[in-house]
Amino acid sequence: MTIQGTVNKTLIILLFLMLGAIWVWDMFYNQNPLFYPMIILGLIGGLVVAIVTIFKKEWSPFTAPVYGLLEGLMLGGISSIFEAMYPGIVIQAVALTFGTLFALLFAYKSRLIKATENFKLGVAAATGAIFMIYLATIVLGMFGVGIPFIHESGLIGIGFSLFVVTIAALNLVLDFDFIETGAESGAPKFMEWYAAFGLMVTLVWLYIEILRLLSKLRSRN
Repeated sequence: MTIQGTVNKTLIILLFLMLGAIWVWDMFYNQNPLFYPMIILGLIGGLVVAIVTIFKKEWSPFTAPVYGLLEGLMLGGISSIFEAMYPGIVIQAVALTFGTLFALLFAYKSRLIKATENFKLGVAAATGAIFMIYLATIVLGMFGVGIPFIHESGLIGIGFSLFVVTIAALNLVLDFDFIETGAESGAPKFMEWYAAFGLMVTLVWLYIEILRLLSKLRSRN
């Protein structure tokens, strides 16, 4: 495993993601009846492939590109809907996502941010708390009950989104540390794909959260 090899694998997965996203984006504007089924396929399929990849790391050279393509289907659909509601929001979200990626990469390489054990524990705990909130939202939503404020465009909702974006961004530091540690310890070659997959999972999450934050801000205007 090498850092350059992981970068190359990340770019390949990103290419598959872009292909899926562009395809579904085109479906939206051509009113293709397969538009919503493709979003559902991307959402469920991406989740299944992600779980398989986590438990079968050695399969990642095959599952990681598939994950990228499936996530592209979902992101292309979601992005086109948001773009129709708030023109220009997608390019802003993409720019902020990659801007955050490179800013944190610079901070990590210059050692302004260090992935200490306490840092990892704090980010993992905050990520787990966010996951539990989203899980509760889904479960309660099945019974017609919503968690007030945090998913709305009020100050509390915007504050919550800012917090989630921050935690998602800090997860990038954990990904950088995982890649660097794996390369230094001589991890197997397939771990390049697995590390690239992990980085892509974080980027997808960060992009969605930035998109949600921007939509809350735009809806207040």
